[in-house]
Amino acid sequence: MTELMASMISMGNALSGRVLASGDVLLLGATGRLGGMLRRHWPEPEALRSQSREPRPGFYDFKLPNAEESQSDAALAAARGARAIISLAGVTPARAGAGGVALEDNATLALAALKLAETAGVPRLLVASSAAVYGAEDGPLQEELSCAPLSDYGRQKLAMEKAVQEASGETAVTALRIGNVAGADAILGGWRPGMQIDRFPDGRTPSRSYIGPVTLARVLHALCRADKLPPILNIAAPGAVEMGALLDAAGLAWEPKPAPAAAIPEVRLDTNALERHVDFTPETQTPAGLVQEWQQDMNKR
Repeated sequence: MTELMASMISMGNALSGRVLASGDVLLLGATGRLGGMLRRHWPEPEALRSQSREPRPGFYDFKLPNAEESQSDAALAAARGARAIISLAGVTPARAGAGGVALEDNATLALAALKLAETAGVPRLLVASSAAVYGAEDGPLQEELSCAPLSDYGRQKLAMEKAVQEASGETAVTALRIGNVAGADAILGGWRPGMQIDRFPDGRTPSRSYIGPVTLARVLHALCRADKLPPILNIAAPGAVEMGALLDAAGLAWEPKPAPAAAIPEVRLDTNALERHVDFTPETQTPAGLVQEWQQDMNKR
C-alpha cells in the first residue's frame, strides 16, 4: 500500500482511496473562503498550486483575462503539467452588491478558466457552481432536474454552467453544485449572538445539505483523480441536517422565530452520482461531525 493510499483510508478520512495516480492541481480563487479551506486541508499540499490576483508568498500571481485578452505567461506557467484546474473564481451577491463587479462575471471567469485549461493542455476543469440553481424544487435534487433558480445569483450560476459546457473542447468540464459548507455558511460561519432561525409548525428548523471543510478538500482531491466525471455533480455529504441541530452541536445559542410562508423546509442534494466516485463515513453526515470539521478548520487558520 502506498503512503498516499494509507493516508486516504486512515482514521478521520472521509473517503476511501478510489483514486488514480498523483498529479498537481491548480486552484483558482485560492484566497477566498472556500479556497482557504482547500489549502488548509488538501491531502497533498505540495501538489496544490494556489493562484492569487495579488502578489503573495507561495502563490502563483496572475489575473484571469477577459474574452479579448490572451493568457499571461504566468498563468500558463502555473497551469502547464497540472492534472486538473479547480476554479472557485466567482462573484457572490455580497461582492456584487459592493460594486465594481457583476453576477454576470461568473460566466466570464469560468470561460477564462476554461481558456487557460485548453491553452495549457490541462485535461480537467472543475468549476464551482451552486445549489442555488435548483430554486425551490423538492428534493432529493438530482443533477438532471430542469432548474428554475429563484435568485439572480442562481440564474447567473446556471448560465455559467451552460456557457462553459458549450465552450469546452479538449478539456473535460464538470460544474460542481456545492451545498452548504460548514464555516462558509450563514449559520456556523455567520453566527452572532441573538441569531434567529425559522421554526416550522412541526418544530423543525430548515434542513440543508452540508459538507465539512476537511471532507470538501478530500472530495475534490478524489474528483481530480477520477477516471471520468459527469458534466454536473452535486457536492455535499449524503442527507441533510437541521440548522438548529447544527448550532446546538456547536454550543451556539439561537432563538426560534415563526417560519414565513415562503421559507423552504428542506434543500437536500442527491449525492448518488458523487458517491460513485467517493465514499463517506457516517460521521461526516452528522451535526457533530460537521462541527468537528469546522472547529478543525478554525484551529488551522
